[in-house]
Amino acid sequence: MPHDPTLERLLNFLQRSPTPWHAVANMSKRLEQAGFRRLDETQSWQLAPGERVYVTRNESSLVALQLPNDRLRALRMIGAHTDSPGLRLKPNAAQVSSGWLQLGVEVYGGALLAPWFDRDLGVAGRVHLRREDGRLHSVLLNVTRPVAIVPSLAIHLDREVNEGRAINPQTQMVPVLLQGGEQGDIERLLQRWLYEQHNIEKAAILDFELALYDTQPPARVGVEGELIASARLDNLLSCFIGLEALLNGDGRQGAVLVANDHEEVGSASACGAQGPFLGDVLRRVNAQLGEEGEEGFIRLIQASRLISCDNAHALHPNFTDKHDAGHGPAINGGPVIKVNANQRYATNSATSAMFRDLCREAGVPVQTFVSRADMACGSTIGPITATELGVPTLDVGVAQWGMHSIRETAGSQDIEYLTRALTAFVNRPELV
Repeated sequence: MPHDPTLERLLNFLQRSPTPWHAVANMSKRLEQAGFRRLDETQSWQLAPGERVYVTRNESSLVALQLPNDRLRALRMIGAHTDSPGLRLKPNAAQVSSGWLQLGVEVYGGALLAPWFDRDLGVAGRVHLRREDGRLHSVLLNVTRPVAIVPSLAIHLDREVNEGRAINPQTQMVPVLLQGGEQGDIERLLQRWLYEQHNIEKAAILDFELALYDTQPPARVGVEGELIASARLDNLLSCFIGLEALLNGDGRQGAVLVANDHEEVGSASACGAQGPFLGDVLRRVNAQLGEEGEEGFIRLIQASRLISCDNAHALHPNFTDKHDAGHGPAINGGPVIKVNANQRYATNSATSAMFRDLCREAGVPVQTFVSRADMACGSTIGPITATELGVPTLDVGVAQWGMHSIRETAGSQDIEYLTRALTAFVNRPELV
């Protein structure tokens, strides 16, 4: 299959971003390489027209801005989220059973649990330390080799397993870590991994947020490489595409990429879409470069548009009856406009029309997804951000299979399609 630099960057980003903290660290590095300046929320900001800046919150959410060359009048906003469903370690994770040290876990978000069995699992997240000099310090940890596994029960001991059964996350999803281990071994292992990765020793571990993840690397799949298979496509794929579009922009228009954490658990946090992060940033920017006062801010928001990017359900060849007959998006069929009459998606006819025109301008095919009327519909940061800010919004995404599985599948051509459409959005002089 032909070499594709964009897909190679995507695969690298996916593999190096096992948690939201790693994803934001990798996005931040790429932004800085492109000339973006990091802002600190605790400091005063001095902004100038034409600057490129970014800010993070909780080390797991990010807002990046291309400031316009003249007065701030409208923003082309792209939204995504950094988190994915999975297994998170409990604070007192150590459990011992039948001679094995195991890890107590919580299920984060609406994870599809069955695919987690018999996978090679690494551990990643952030750890907070107190060094010998008394300073508090936060570091990222990523144990890339397989150190844990959730073993299946043999079919001989559960003959009805293929007929379907409920999975108990408290008792049946507990990974094994170390044979003959004891509860104190978890801190010993953390100390060892911190030394291996950061050369840190004699530091007191105060707390951590750690997750398990599949160590199998992302890959192109299919005879012609038609597919991308990886963990966390929902929604690191949108983070990557949004970042590509922002960096591809000509720099003349005001543009924003917001990547929030905690979408998979409702977005209600200081750094989630229901929190004040994006509004805080935009108000501070508008105070320096836009019209003064609350009225000036409202005028900015109403002149702006947000494209919320989160993957869509592709038509599954083995389960075609799960889609409405007229709304079954195809893999590699172009970006999917997501519509829901009950506002689970923020799309309306005006914002949809704008996106269809963008796709026409970019030479990109476009599709539409609506859930079956007898099935519940998921949601995104789109309606939440629209509610918090009042910005006209639509929901779009790349079509994928296996959403919320430990390994998901999307079309390799769709990455280029959505990137082209969002780049046209970032560069568009007029939004109405």
